[in-house]
Amino acid sequence: MTARIILDAMGSDTHPAPEVEAAIEAARLFGDEIILAGDEARLKPLLKGAAGVRIVHAPDVFEMTDKISPGALRKVQSSMGVAVDLLKAGEADAFVTAGNTGGAMAISLARLGRMRGVKRPALSALFPVKGGHCVVADVGANTECRPEYLVQFARMGAVYAQLALGKSNPRVGLLANGEEEMKGNDLVKETHPLLKASGLNFIGNVEGKELFGGQADVVVTDGFTGNILLKSSEAVAKLLIDTLRAELMGSLRTKLGALLARPAFNALRKLLDPAEIGAVPLLGLDGLVFVGHGRSDARALVSAIHTARVAVEANLMDSLRRAMGTETSD
Repeated sequence: MTARIILDAMGSDTHPAPEVEAAIEAARLFGDEIILAGDEARLKPLLKGAAGVRIVHAPDVFEMTDKISPGALRKVQSSMGVAVDLLKAGEADAFVTAGNTGGAMAISLARLGRMRGVKRPALSALFPVKGGHCVVADVGANTECRPEYLVQFARMGAVYAQLALGKSNPRVGLLANGEEEMKGNDLVKETHPLLKASGLNFIGNVEGKELFGGQADVVVTDGFTGNILLKSSEAVAKLLIDTLRAELMGSLRTKLGALLARPAFNALRKLLDPAEIGAVPLLGLDGLVFVGHGRSDARALVSAIHTARVAVEANLMDSLRRAMGTETSD
């Protein structure tokens, strides 16, 4: 199956060089045409006639510093806006950006809209945990949530866990400060009975130790808490890798030990490195939108394109529509 992926060429902190390099490499690896949305005058010299990459001109940029305002969203010729319009028109199957997350959310909501039955889209990340990964939603799209939103995050997260993790009946947990049913703030306490009655494989409240211990396949929380959890876990992972590397390079003896243990250390680094996945989906939009880190390099962006391709090939949108089809939106 051919997947038509459009990449925001002006998204990353050091755009457009990483995006162009990633587009060339992805076209070579996957055999698909990669569409680059961005300033043609800047992109063409970097492409140097490389095959498999097409430019769609977009002269404006939605900057990382841009506020989510009507004026900013009226940048109709921004690379994000042009890319989302192509997705809406059916000229692409998925959109990938390493740009402003709030901008991607706002522009996608304004131009694509929500999937029928969805009250709020959720940014859904794959966390490295014992034995593999866990889908965590929301990790930043909705700082203020209501209990029914978290139930929908759980439904959409379960669909994504089936696709991304191969889990036929994903275990769903509710992030809380204790395993007991009475623990948590008002949002957690009000969400718990709704998840219990949802028909999902709900295992109850989970703390951080259960999440990272691999005891759940999907964990739901509000976007404020989820974003802190995401950024903290990435920072801790980087601290561990950097500290381990420094200690192992400290003497000839530890260097020899590191050489022998290199396969294990490489496996650990691969598990903890966000660039291995590259981007996470905004589940609940009426189209496939994936958001990566602003600091993404070409390797991370190739991974992001691959993640989007897998979702396209597995018909993620159809699965989400089936899961949400019985509910009504506000």
